[in-house]
Amino acid sequence: MTRGGLPGRAQGNLLGLGAAATFVLLWSTGFIGAKLGLPHAEPLTFLALRFVIAAVLLALLALATGAPWPRGWRSLAHLSVAGLLLHGVYLGGVFASIDRGVEAGVSALIVGIQPVLVAALAGAVLGERVSRRQWLGLVLALMGVALVVWRKLGAGLGTPEGVALSLLALCGITVATLYQKRFCAEMDLRSGSVVQYLAAAAGCGLFAAVFEERQIAWTGDFILALTWLVLVLSLGAVSLLYWLIQRGQASRVSSLFFLAPPVTALIAWPLFGETFGPLALLGMALTMLGVALVNLGESRKAAPGGGSDLEKRS
Repeated sequence: MTRGGLPGRAQGNLLGLGAAATFVLLWSTGFIGAKLGLPHAEPLTFLALRFVIAAVLLALLALATGAPWPRGWRSLAHLSVAGLLLHGVYLGGVFASIDRGVEAGVSALIVGIQPVLVAALAGAVLGERVSRRQWLGLVLALMGVALVVWRKLGAGLGTPEGVALSLLALCGITVATLYQKRFCAEMDLRSGSVVQYLAAAAGCGLFAAVFEERQIAWTGDFILALTWLVLVLSLGAVSLLYWLIQRGQASRVSSLFFLAPPVTALIAWPLFGETFGPLALLGMALTMLGVALVNLGESRKAAPGGGSDLEKRS
Protein backbone atom coordinates (compact mmCIF):
# COMPACT_ATOMS: atom_id res chain seq x y z
CA MET A 1 0.00 0.00 0.00
CA THR A 2 1.10 3.56 -0.63
CA ARG A 3 0.67 6.58 1.58
CA GLY A 4 -2.50 7.58 -0.29
CA GLY A 5 -4.22 4.29 0.60
CA LEU A 6 -4.15 2.73 -2.89
CA PRO A 7 -1.73 0.06 -4.09
CA GLY A 8 0.97 1.39 -6.38
CA ARG A 9 -0.45 -0.57 -9.33
CA ALA A 10 -3.94 0.88 -8.78
CA GLN A 11 -2.51 4.40 -8.64
CA GLY A 12 -0.61 3.74 -11.84
CA ASN A 13 -3.77 2.50 -13.55
CA LEU A 14 -5.73 5.56 -12.45
CA LEU A 15 -2.94 7.84 -13.62
CA GLY A 16 -2.79 6.08 -16.99
CA LEU A 17 -6.57 6.25 -17.39
CA GLY A 18 -6.59 9.96 -16.57
CA ALA A 19 -3.78 10.60 -19.04
CA ALA A 20 -5.60 8.62 -21.73
CA ALA A 21 -8.81 10.59 -21.15
CA THR A 22 -6.79 13.81 -21.37
CA PHE A 23 -5.37 12.66 -24.69
CA VAL A 24 -8.89 12.06 -26.05
CA LEU A 25 -9.92 15.54 -24.92
CA LEU A 26 -6.89 17.13 -26.57
CA TRP A 27 -7.47 15.16 -29.78
CA SER A 28 -11.10 16.32 -29.87
CA THR A 29 -10.12 19.97 -29.67
CA GLY A 30 -8.31 19.68 -33.00
CA PHE A 31 -11.66 19.93 -34.80
CA ILE A 32 -12.51 23.01 -32.73
CA GLY A 33 -9.18 24.64 -33.59
CA ALA A 34 -9.87 24.08 -37.27
CA LYS A 35 -13.31 25.67 -36.96
CA LEU A 36 -11.83 28.69 -35.14
CA GLY A 37 -8.92 29.34 -37.48
CA LEU A 38 -10.32 28.55 -40.93
CA PRO A 39 -12.24 31.82 -41.41
CA HIS A 40 -8.85 33.54 -41.42
CA ALA A 41 -6.77 31.22 -43.65
CA GLU A 42 -7.37 28.69 -46.40
CA PRO A 43 -7.18 25.08 -45.17
CA LEU A 44 -4.02 23.87 -46.92
CA THR A 45 -2.17 27.11 -46.24
CA PHE A 46 -3.17 26.83 -42.58
CA LEU A 47 -1.98 23.23 -42.37
CA ALA A 48 1.31 23.81 -44.19
CA LEU A 49 2.18 26.56 -41.70
CA ARG A 50 1.15 24.39 -38.76
CA PHE A 51 3.21 21.43 -39.96
CA VAL A 52 6.36 23.49 -40.52
CA ILE A 53 6.20 24.99 -37.03
CA ALA A 54 5.43 21.60 -35.47
CA ALA A 55 8.32 19.96 -37.35
CA VAL A 56 10.80 22.58 -36.12
CA LEU A 57 9.64 22.30 -32.50
CA LEU A 58 9.59 18.50 -32.57
CA ALA A 59 13.08 18.44 -34.12
CA LEU A 60 14.32 20.50 -31.18
CA LEU A 61 12.55 18.12 -28.79
CA ALA A 62 14.05 15.08 -30.51
CA LEU A 63 17.53 16.56 -30.33
CA ALA A 64 17.11 17.58 -26.70
CA THR A 65 15.91 14.13 -25.63
CA GLY A 66 18.37 12.15 -27.75
CA ALA A 67 15.75 10.47 -29.89
CA PRO A 68 17.06 8.02 -32.52
CA TRP A 69 16.63 9.25 -36.09
CA PRO A 70 15.46 7.08 -38.99
CA ARG A 71 18.22 5.68 -41.17
CA GLY A 72 18.13 4.85 -44.84
CA TRP A 73 16.07 6.11 -47.73
CA ARG A 74 13.55 3.30 -47.44
CA SER A 75 12.71 4.22 -43.86
CA LEU A 76 12.41 7.90 -44.79
CA ALA A 77 10.19 7.02 -47.76
CA HIS A 78 7.82 4.93 -45.64
CA LEU A 79 7.60 7.65 -42.99
CA SER A 80 6.94 10.27 -45.66
CA VAL A 81 4.11 8.24 -47.24
CA ALA A 82 2.53 7.63 -43.84
CA GLY A 83 2.88 11.33 -42.99
CA LEU A 84 1.28 12.43 -46.25
CA LEU A 85 -1.65 10.09 -45.64
CA LEU A 86 -2.08 10.80 -41.95
CA HIS A 87 -1.48 14.54 -41.83
CA GLY A 88 -1.92 15.64 -45.43
CA VAL A 89 -4.93 13.60 -46.56
CA TYR A 90 -6.57 13.17 -43.15
CA LEU A 91 -6.16 16.65 -41.72
CA GLY A 92 -6.38 18.24 -45.17
CA GLY A 93 -9.74 16.53 -45.69
CA VAL A 94 -11.00 17.53 -42.24
CA PHE A 95 -9.95 21.17 -42.61
CA ALA A 96 -11.32 21.47 -46.15
CA SER A 97 -14.55 19.80 -45.05
CA ILE A 98 -15.10 22.22 -42.18
CA ASP A 99 -14.12 25.10 -44.47
CA ARG A 100 -17.03 24.04 -46.73
CA GLY A 101 -19.59 24.18 -43.96
CA VAL A 102 -19.53 20.73 -42.39
CA GLU A 103 -19.90 21.05 -38.62
CA ALA A 104 -16.92 20.10 -36.46
CA GLY A 105 -18.97 17.48 -34.61
CA VAL A 106 -20.13 15.86 -37.86
CA SER A 107 -16.61 15.76 -39.30
CA ALA A 108 -15.34 14.23 -36.05
CA LEU A 109 -18.09 11.62 -36.21
CA ILE A 110 -17.31 10.62 -39.79
CA VAL A 111 -13.58 10.17 -39.24
CA GLY A 112 -14.29 8.65 -35.82
CA ILE A 113 -15.33 5.36 -37.41
CA GLN A 114 -11.72 4.83 -38.51
CA PRO A 115 -11.08 2.06 -35.94
CA VAL A 116 -14.03 0.15 -37.40
CA LEU A 117 -12.69 0.33 -40.95
CA VAL A 118 -9.20 -0.60 -39.79
CA ALA A 119 -10.59 -3.68 -38.05
CA ALA A 120 -12.62 -4.61 -41.13
CA LEU A 121 -9.66 -4.19 -43.51
CA ALA A 122 -7.05 -5.71 -41.21
CA GLY A 123 -8.15 -9.20 -42.19
CA ALA A 124 -7.33 -8.67 -45.85
CA VAL A 125 -4.32 -6.37 -45.42
CA LEU A 126 -2.63 -7.69 -42.29
CA GLY A 127 -4.10 -11.19 -42.03
CA GLU A 128 -5.86 -10.42 -38.75
CA ARG A 129 -9.11 -12.13 -37.79
CA VAL A 130 -12.27 -9.98 -37.90
CA SER A 131 -15.01 -11.23 -35.57
CA ARG A 132 -18.75 -11.14 -36.14
CA ARG A 133 -19.03 -8.58 -33.36
CA GLN A 134 -16.65 -6.32 -35.26
CA TRP A 135 -18.68 -6.68 -38.45
CA LEU A 136 -21.80 -5.79 -36.45
CA GLY A 137 -19.97 -2.73 -35.15
CA LEU A 138 -19.10 -1.72 -38.70
CA VAL A 139 -22.74 -1.91 -39.80
CA LEU A 140 -23.99 0.05 -36.78
CA ALA A 141 -21.32 2.74 -37.18
CA LEU A 142 -22.06 3.23 -40.87
CA MET A 143 -25.81 3.40 -40.18
CA GLY A 144 -25.24 6.00 -37.48
CA VAL A 145 -23.01 8.19 -39.65
CA ALA A 146 -25.48 7.99 -42.54
CA LEU A 147 -28.31 9.08 -40.24
CA VAL A 148 -26.39 12.06 -38.84
CA VAL A 149 -25.10 13.21 -42.24
CA TRP A 150 -28.53 12.86 -43.85
CA ARG A 151 -30.19 14.96 -41.13
CA LYS A 152 -27.49 17.63 -41.21
CA LEU A 153 -27.50 17.95 -45.00
CA GLY A 154 -31.29 18.07 -44.96
CA ALA A 155 -31.06 21.02 -42.57
CA GLY A 156 -28.66 22.83 -44.92
CA LEU A 157 -25.61 22.32 -42.69
CA GLY A 158 -22.68 21.51 -44.94
CA THR A 159 -22.54 20.38 -48.55
CA PRO A 160 -22.15 16.99 -50.26
CA GLU A 161 -18.67 18.16 -51.31
CA GLY A 162 -17.80 18.85 -47.68
CA VAL A 163 -19.05 15.45 -46.58
CA ALA A 164 -17.03 13.85 -49.39
CA LEU A 165 -13.91 15.59 -48.06
CA SER A 166 -14.58 14.18 -44.57
CA LEU A 167 -14.91 10.75 -46.17
CA LEU A 168 -11.58 11.37 -47.93
CA ALA A 169 -10.08 12.20 -44.54
CA LEU A 170 -11.52 8.95 -43.18
CA CYS A 171 -9.88 7.01 -46.01
CA GLY A 172 -6.60 8.84 -45.40
CA ILE A 173 -6.35 8.01 -41.71
CA THR A 174 -7.53 4.43 -42.30
CA VAL A 175 -4.93 3.70 -44.98
CA ALA A 176 -2.30 5.57 -42.97
CA THR A 177 -2.93 3.40 -39.90
CA LEU A 178 -2.62 0.19 -41.88
CA TYR A 179 0.43 1.45 -43.79
CA GLN A 180 2.22 2.63 -40.67
CA LYS A 181 1.42 -0.54 -38.78
CA ARG A 182 3.02 -2.55 -41.57
CA PHE A 183 5.97 -0.37 -42.58
CA CYS A 184 6.68 2.08 -39.71
CA ALA A 185 6.11 0.00 -36.60
CA GLU A 186 9.52 0.90 -35.14
CA MET A 187 9.13 4.64 -35.63
CA ASP A 188 10.21 6.86 -32.76
CA LEU A 189 7.30 9.24 -32.21
CA ARG A 190 9.58 12.24 -31.71
CA SER A 191 11.99 12.04 -34.64
CA GLY A 192 9.65 10.08 -36.91
CA SER A 193 6.99 12.74 -36.50
CA VAL A 194 9.47 15.35 -37.74
CA VAL A 195 9.80 13.47 -41.04
CA GLN A 196 6.05 12.98 -41.29
CA TYR A 197 5.25 16.63 -40.60
CA LEU A 198 7.82 17.81 -43.15
CA ALA A 199 6.40 15.49 -45.80
CA ALA A 200 2.88 16.68 -45.03
CA ALA A 201 4.00 20.32 -45.08
CA ALA A 202 5.54 19.82 -48.52
CA GLY A 203 2.39 18.15 -49.85
CA CYS A 204 -0.01 20.73 -48.43
CA GLY A 205 2.27 23.57 -49.49
CA LEU A 206 2.39 22.28 -53.06
CA PHE A 207 -1.40 22.02 -53.34
CA ALA A 208 -1.83 25.38 -51.61
CA ALA A 209 0.48 26.98 -54.19
CA VAL A 210 -1.68 25.61 -57.00
CA PHE A 211 -5.21 25.93 -55.63
CA GLU A 212 -5.13 28.64 -52.95
CA GLU A 213 -4.21 32.30 -52.68
CA ARG A 214 -2.06 31.61 -49.58
CA GLN A 215 -3.28 34.64 -47.67
CA ILE A 216 -3.55 34.68 -43.88
CA ALA A 217 -5.40 37.18 -41.71
CA TRP A 218 -3.33 37.29 -38.52
CA THR A 219 -6.26 37.86 -36.20
CA GLY A 220 -6.40 36.95 -32.55
CA ASP A 221 -8.60 33.95 -33.31
CA PHE A 222 -6.19 32.64 -35.94
CA ILE A 223 -3.12 33.06 -33.73
CA LEU A 224 -4.97 31.32 -30.88
CA ALA A 225 -6.03 28.45 -33.15
CA LEU A 226 -2.54 28.05 -34.65
CA THR A 227 -0.85 28.16 -31.24
CA TRP A 228 -3.31 25.65 -29.82
CA LEU A 229 -3.00 23.23 -32.72
CA VAL A 230 0.80 23.35 -32.73
CA LEU A 231 1.52 23.31 -29.00
CA VAL A 232 -1.42 21.38 -27.58
CA LEU A 233 -2.10 18.99 -30.45
CA SER A 234 1.13 18.51 -32.41
CA LEU A 235 3.39 18.70 -29.35
CA GLY A 236 1.28 18.15 -26.24
CA ALA A 237 -0.85 15.27 -27.50
CA VAL A 238 2.13 13.58 -29.14
CA SER A 239 4.21 13.89 -25.97
CA LEU A 240 1.32 12.56 -23.87
CA LEU A 241 0.83 9.65 -26.26
CA TYR A 242 4.55 8.89 -26.08
CA TRP A 243 4.35 8.88 -22.26
CA LEU A 244 1.33 6.55 -22.36
CA ILE A 245 3.09 4.11 -24.66
CA GLN A 246 6.20 4.12 -22.48
CA ARG A 247 4.01 3.23 -19.49
CA GLY A 248 2.15 0.54 -21.44
CA GLN A 249 -1.12 2.48 -21.44
CA ALA A 250 -1.64 2.82 -25.19
CA SER A 251 -4.47 0.28 -25.08
CA ARG A 252 -6.40 2.66 -22.81
CA VAL A 253 -6.05 5.40 -25.43
CA SER A 254 -7.45 3.02 -28.02
CA SER A 255 -10.41 2.07 -25.85
CA LEU A 256 -11.29 5.71 -25.16
CA PHE A 257 -10.69 7.04 -28.66
CA PHE A 258 -14.29 6.45 -29.70
CA LEU A 259 -15.32 9.20 -27.25
CA ALA A 260 -13.71 11.90 -29.43
CA PRO A 261 -16.82 12.66 -31.56
CA PRO A 262 -19.21 13.28 -28.64
CA VAL A 263 -16.55 15.28 -26.82
CA THR A 264 -16.07 17.41 -29.95
CA ALA A 265 -19.83 17.89 -30.22
CA LEU A 266 -20.07 18.94 -26.57
CA ILE A 267 -17.30 21.52 -27.01
CA ALA A 268 -18.72 22.84 -30.30
CA TRP A 269 -22.21 23.30 -28.84
CA PRO A 270 -21.48 26.36 -26.63
CA LEU A 271 -18.71 27.73 -28.86
CA PHE A 272 -20.39 27.55 -32.27
CA GLY A 273 -23.99 26.66 -31.55
CA GLU A 274 -23.71 23.23 -33.17
CA THR A 275 -26.60 21.03 -32.00
CA PHE A 276 -27.89 17.54 -32.71
CA GLY A 277 -31.60 16.77 -32.98
CA PRO A 278 -33.14 13.54 -31.65
CA LEU A 279 -32.50 11.51 -34.83
CA ALA A 280 -28.96 12.88 -35.15
CA LEU A 281 -28.32 11.99 -31.51
CA LEU A 282 -29.60 8.48 -32.24
CA GLY A 283 -27.19 8.31 -35.17
CA MET A 284 -24.29 9.43 -32.98
CA ALA A 285 -25.22 6.83 -30.36
CA LEU A 286 -25.33 4.09 -33.01
CA THR A 287 -21.94 5.18 -34.32
CA MET A 288 -20.37 5.23 -30.88
CA LEU A 289 -21.82 1.81 -30.08
CA GLY A 290 -20.48 0.42 -33.35
CA VAL A 291 -17.00 1.81 -32.78
CA ALA A 292 -17.05 0.61 -29.17
CA LEU A 293 -17.89 -2.95 -30.25
CA VAL A 294 -14.75 -2.95 -32.40
CA ASN A 295 -12.41 -0.75 -30.43
CA LEU A 296 -12.97 -2.06 -26.92
CA GLY A 297 -12.48 -5.61 -28.14
CA GLU A 298 -9.25 -4.63 -29.88
CA SER A 299 -8.08 -2.88 -26.71
CA ARG A 300 -8.39 -6.07 -24.69
CA LYS A 301 -6.55 -8.06 -27.34
CA ALA A 302 -3.72 -5.52 -27.43
CA ALA A 303 -3.41 -5.15 -23.65
CA PRO A 304 -0.84 -7.92 -23.02
CA GLY A 305 1.59 -6.28 -25.43
CA GLY A 306 0.71 -2.79 -24.33
CA GLY A 307 0.26 -1.58 -27.90
CA SER A 308 -2.41 -0.55 -30.36
CA ASP A 309 -2.96 1.23 -33.63
CA LEU A 310 -2.93 4.50 -31.76
CA GLU A 311 0.75 4.03 -31.02
CA LYS A 312 1.31 5.04 -34.62
CA ARG A 313 -0.85 8.15 -34.65
CA SER A 314 0.77 11.50 -34.20
